[in-house]
Amino acid sequence: MEYRHLGRTGIRVSELSLGSWISFKNQVDVDGAAEIMAAAYDLGVNFFDNAEAYARGESERVMGAALKKLGWRRGSYLVTSKIYWGLHDNVNEKNTLNRKRLIEGINGSLERLQLDYVDVLFCHRPDKTTPIEETVWAMHNIIEWGKAMYWGTSMWTAAEIMEAIAVAEKHHLHKPVTEQPVYNLFERERFARGFTRFYKDHGYGTTTFSPLASGVLSGKYLNALPKGSRATLKGFEWVQENATDEDKRAKVQALMPIAKELGCTLSQLSLAWCLKNPFVSTVITGATRVEQVQENMKAGEIASKLTDEVMERIDKIFIVNEEEEED
Repeated sequence: MEYRHLGRTGIRVSELSLGSWISFKNQVDVDGAAEIMAAAYDLGVNFFDNAEAYARGESERVMGAALKKLGWRRGSYLVTSKIYWGLHDNVNEKNTLNRKRLIEGINGSLERLQLDYVDVLFCHRPDKTTPIEETVWAMHNIIEWGKAMYWGTSMWTAAEIMEAIAVAEKHHLHKPVTEQPVYNLFERERFARGFTRFYKDHGYGTTTFSPLASGVLSGKYLNALPKGSRATLKGFEWVQENATDEDKRAKVQALMPIAKELGCTLSQLSLAWCLKNPFVSTVITGATRVEQVQENMKAGEIASKLTDEVMERIDKIFIVNEEEEED
């Protein structure tokens, strides 16, 4: 396992990490989560991602119980969580980054995770109704209180991140250090145009999610929807829609010969493609079985095989022309 600095921070994260979105509670219980996390940890993974909104808090409970069962030394791993959506359908408690919600949110997450602190706390989405100063001050306080070591953003625009950094610098507060964007062969816009310059000039880290497009890029949906897969879960109909999209299926099919030539699976090839981006700090993977973890963690070995020629062949499948990429 290779390790990369999280932006310009001093901590290093495993280039491949493990997330709990969709899987924990929905597909695996505490015992299953512990097995999956142990397999990842044994292969060098030190970064485990979560969020209060995942399974409405239950994903954090599952991870917390799994961590307690595993009994790892706290300094040997990193845990993240995210706040925005909320757990209650009530004013001031959903779709917001106000001070009250953030502080109550981190307290709730730590209780469910059974931890004294998280290593990175993300603002899960931007809040256009709360003054950015209020959000930045609250995140600064959370770090000063030792409830989080760093804070970051998820699916924010470059302009929104810049505004947060400017406020933090003006008042000498802790700045956000990393973004968590969606990034895979189908979705690249978070690394296009202004974002690339932003990551380069400001040293912002990235913990990218959905590298397999919720399983679509693994090829498992090419012929049917396997029973028990994400595409069959209630509440995740959007996964089924993507999984049965004929254009996406055709692109995945076209990717198969390249994977065969490289002697790897579609999942490994898709993950390796993400790793080739120098602005990616870690690629968050998902799994419901130990075998999936073991398969995914070999992607680092495949990345070195992705020459410029191979990368160009892949791009020809997923990008119609350069003008479309620029739009």
